[in-house]
Amino acid sequence: MPRVVALYRYPVKGFTPETRESLRIQPDGRVEGDRVLAFRFADAATPESRDGLDYWPKAKGLALQDFPALAALHLCYDEQARRVRISRGADPLVEAGLDPRGRRVLVEAVTEYVLATDEGPRLRRPGRLPLVLVGDGERSRFQDRPRGFVSVHGRASVAALGARLGLGLGLDDRRFRSNVIIDGIEAWGELAWRGEVRIGGVPFTAEEPIIRCLATHANPDTGIRDAKVLTTLTGPIGQREPTLGRLLLPSVAAGGGGEPGGTIRVGDEVEFG
Repeated sequence: MPRVVALYRYPVKGFTPETRESLRIQPDGRVEGDRVLAFRFADAATPESRDGLDYWPKAKGLALQDFPALAALHLCYDEQARRVRISRGADPLVEAGLDPRGRRVLVEAVTEYVLATDEGPRLRRPGRLPLVLVGDGERSRFQDRPRGFVSVHGRASVAALGARLGLGLGLDDRRFRSNVIIDGIEAWGELAWRGEVRIGGVPFTAEEPIIRCLATHANPDTGIRDAKVLTTLTGPIGQREPTLGRLLLPSVAAGGGGEPGGTIRVGDEVEFG
C-alpha cells in the first residue's frame, strides 16, 4: 500500500522547509503554517488580484527560481514566539521577531546575504530594494497560485529523474518543495490520478500536475544549480512540459458532511483511483 514517507511545510516563501510528522490541511486547501511570510520587492509589497483572490507572484519577491543561493540558508520559524532564525551551515546569520524592528533586522541580513552572492546584481534591479517582509506569520498566503493547494509527488518519480540525470537516489526530494512525499507507487504514477485521492482519513480531489521551474535546478543544501531538471524532463524523459508531482484540494467524502480538510501524518496510507 502506498504511504506518506515525508511531510514538509515552508514558513517563509522561497526558504528551506520544516520537516513535520503531521500537517493540518485547512478547508481552503492551504497547509497550516505554510508560506506565512515572504520577502517581497519594494514595488510588489501589496498583493495583486486574480480570480477575485489575493495573488503574490513569486517572480516579484525572493524565490528559488531567481535566487538559488537561498537554498544554502537554513531557516527555522518559532510560531509561538513569532521569531525567525536563519543560519548558513553552523554560522548564525540572523534571529529576530516579527515586530517592526525585528522585520528590519531580518530584511537587512537577508539583503546583505543575497547582495554578496552571484544573484546580487539581480536584486539591485530597479524597484526591488528595499525588500519588505510581508505576512502576519499565521495566515498561509504566499503559494505560487491564487488559491491554496497541497502539493504531492512520488519518491519513485524523483528516483527515475535522478537516474536520467546520473544522480540516482542522490536527487533529493526537497528540491521539488512538495508538501507530501509518498512511496509505494510506480514512477510518474501520480500524474495519472483522477478523481478522489485519500491520505489517511482525509479525502482530496486530484487537480492539475505541477509544471516545474528553475527552482528545481538548485541543490537544496548548497544553493548551486547542479541539475538540469527541466530539459531532462522534456528531453530524455519526453514530457511536453517539465512536470513532476500533482496538486490536491481537500474535499468532502461522498455522502459525508462537514468541512473539507483535516490532519495527515507520516505513515498514512494513500488511496487513489
